[in-house]
Amino acid sequence: MLSRRNVITLVAGALLTGPAIAQTAPKVKVVATFSILADLARQVGGDRVEVDMLVGPNGDAHVYQPSPADAKKIADAKLLIRNGLGLEGWFERFIAATGAKPRIVIAGQHVKAFSEGRGKFDPHAWQDIANVRAYVADIRDGLIAADPDGKAAYEAGATAYLGQLATLEADVKAAIASIPAERRRIITTHDAFGYFGRAYGMTFIAPKGVSTESEATAKDVAAIIRQIKAQKIPAIFLENISDDRLMQRIAKESGAKVGGKLYSDALSEPTGPAGTYIDMMRNNIREFTAALRP
Repeated sequence: MLSRRNVITLVAGALLTGPAIAQTAPKVKVVATFSILADLARQVGGDRVEVDMLVGPNGDAHVYQPSPADAKKIADAKLLIRNGLGLEGWFERFIAATGAKPRIVIAGQHVKAFSEGRGKFDPHAWQDIANVRAYVADIRDGLIAADPDGKAAYEAGATAYLGQLATLEADVKAAIASIPAERRRIITTHDAFGYFGRAYGMTFIAPKGVSTESEATAKDVAAIIRQIKAQKIPAIFLENISDDRLMQRIAKESGAKVGGKLYSDALSEPTGPAGTYIDMMRNNIREFTAALRP
């Protein structure tokens, strides 16, 4: 028969050794090609995932050049998330060079992409919140395939985030409705807002195409200045991934107002105004309404 002292000793020993025996499962390592996709993966994956990215905050995924450190990230990843639609033109060469064979999710594969001609598509599909629902579904399914034990957690994470997106979309539509229709026209650095314009009823004009790799010619700039004056376009907006000197010149020569900074292809640093996808969209809509309301 155990004495009172022996019982106390056994209980104390169990309390001391219990935490050492119970070990948490390692987090699923996920790498996204750029910051917006990394945020979506965190929203869906929650505490079960450890998310890294190749192109960081304020970075330009169009012209990125991967580094040896990126190859290490890919080698350690259980899941790799990319946008597709021609955004990451460097991606295939990079993966081939690393020799890695991670499970890959193409987040833009199920959206209705808009053609820019010659087999090219506008890759900025996340600017339409409806498309992000498809992104979330593909990321959820990719995480489940990579980590079947987390199925319930990933489904719950995706469902909760879709609810936040529904609220965001309603707020965006209400904000645009508060801007007079004739003032819903702006100039941006490059053509990253085509999906936003189609979805929410705004017109965006850019001196560059859908990729920052292209440069505006003097003829392009002159045509835009004439258009601003003729159509009385209210404002020009700068983007966090672009050199603003060209836009400052256009604003000076056209007389258009320079609005606040927009976030198009990349989030800000985590503590900035666009540290998450939802923060990014709310920042942009605040800037639009501040500059375009009479």
